[in-house]
Amino acid sequence: MRAIDLNADLGEGFGDWRMGDDAGLMALISSANVACGFHAGDAAIMAASVALARRHGVDLGAHVGFPDLAGFGRRRMQIDTATLAHYVTYQLGALAAFARVEDYPLSHMSFHGALGNMAAEDDALARPLLAAVQAFDPDIIISTTAGNAVERCARELGLRVACTFLADRAYQANGLLVPRGEPGAVIHDPLLVSQRVLTLLQTGSINAIDGTLLAMDISSVLLHGDTPGALQLIAQLRQDIANAGGEIIPISKHSYE
Repeated sequence: MRAIDLNADLGEGFGDWRMGDDAGLMALISSANVACGFHAGDAAIMAASVALARRHGVDLGAHVGFPDLAGFGRRRMQIDTATLAHYVTYQLGALAAFARVEDYPLSHMSFHGALGNMAAEDDALARPLLAAVQAFDPDIIISTTAGNAVERCARELGLRVACTFLADRAYQANGLLVPRGEPGAVIHDPLLVSQRVLTLLQTGSINAIDGTLLAMDISSVLLHGDTPGALQLIAQLRQDIANAGGEIIPISKHSYE
């Protein structure tokens, strides 16, 4: 059977405010991207997220973003690259501290929101940010969408890469995500989300927003924890993966060349 990781972005509350059903989702996924305090999350939420991941045997990943709590990390910010690289190290270190306390490994990382989109578009930004990740932990897995600058630069640096399909996001013909401000960027129809995942797993391709057929070699399927009905969608995606002949396996247990 084909190994597929089922992933979600979690830990994205702050203070007394919570987003999504982290406990419910953690019981259904195989890996989690946990906010590290910049775009969302705080010390208490990170600690709780790590404990939840350990309890359910879910791979723990750092979700690294811009220092933008008010904009949830979805606003583009102009920050010099050297400082951004330090921000990457800072966030990795924050989550790794809680992982160490729980004696639970940090397996992977991904770039969140606008930072992820900007890095995906630009080798000159992706490479130094990934170099910071490599300096922190050369064994960490990079989770990213397929065919972008992050994947390309990570492989050039010799890092392990898990290519991820964002089930609830539309893609452009060039393989990049449709910007969130544009119509159709976020897919809200549960049936359509399910159909896209089944089509990709069965055929290896999906339609871009303009109808272009995009080939994608992926090993992970991601759903955003803040997507309405996320818990029911994740349960459906588990069934879809099984129906397509896949087996849900945590990201760290996949084979990497």
